[in-house]
Amino acid sequence: MSSWTITPERPDSPVARALWRAYYTEVSDRWYLLHEDRRTDPAELEREVAARTGAELAPPAGRLLIARYDGEPAGSAGVRLLDPATAELTRVFVPEGLRGKGGAALLVAAAEDAARDLGARRIVLDTRSDLVEARALYARLGYTETQRHNDDVYAEHWFCKELFN
Repeated sequence: MSSWTITPERPDSPVARALWRAYYTEVSDRWYLLHEDRRTDPAELEREVAARTGAELAPPAGRLLIARYDGEPAGSAGVRLLDPATAELTRVFVPEGLRGKGGAALLVAAAEDAARDLGARRIVLDTRSDLVEARALYARLGYTETQRHNDDVYAEHWFCKELFN
């Protein structure tokens, strides 16, 4: 029987960096294909992956969670405190070949637990219109669309969920 495990991991670990590269490649390619009919420029990809190390997802104010499916790296989710009561969910990713097996919902639940452990009472996130699967996942998991909470130029939808102990 196949199984998922989710554990915290350093954002600079080889597994975390490989999943970040896969995540960034997918969301960037989707944006460029939709808006500019091209894929991400390799030099841009390297700059962004190097610049966005995920250091904010390290303790004490953040957590990066890595999912494994039958022991193999299969996804990630990050959470970081924005203020003492509010955490941000970010980098939720499951590679295409592993989608539909329940990993994303497990990652989000684990990220919510991590946010609670950090003291957060609510969790927020942003996403884009073209990431319809993500928007459907968050709605299914009890997130409600809300007003803008950041100035990310790529964000088009903002969600919030109250965390209860």
